[in-house]
Amino acid sequence: MRAVVQRVDGASVVVAGETVGEIVGEGLCVLVGVTHEDTPEKAAQLARKLWSVRILEGEKSCSDVNAPLLVISQFTLYGDARKGRRPTWNAAAPGEVAEPLVDEVVARLRELGATVETGRFGADMRVSLTNHGPFTVLIEV
Repeated sequence: MRAVVQRVDGASVVVAGETVGEIVGEGLCVLVGVTHEDTPEKAAQLARKLWSVRILEGEKSCSDVNAPLLVISQFTLYGDARKGRRPTWNAAAPGEVAEPLVDEVVARLRELGATVETGRFGADMRVSLTNHGPFTVLIEV
């Protein structure tokens, strides 16, 4: 699993004009990509890392300050544009594999005590955020 994690001062995701997920104030906007070898155990590992990684203001974690997370599935994180002019998506897991694993990340975060908002799997989404820093990290498990 791969996640692009941005420290934000608010973020939202809109589908067909409807806000389906939104966090207000300090938190993390997390784009999650799933590949073929990923498992529920890796989803749990990613959730623990997201909850405890110390990238908020003052080197705090979401667990330290009860900051919310906006988690959005993004298969394009496994795009490969090394050859040619058009990326390939061969490394991205198909929806029937990826969706339950993204849901597992969200469920595990909530079990840890996190407030989690989400996008809508497979939808044409519009993501808005205010990146605080800017601060963006890539996490792979």
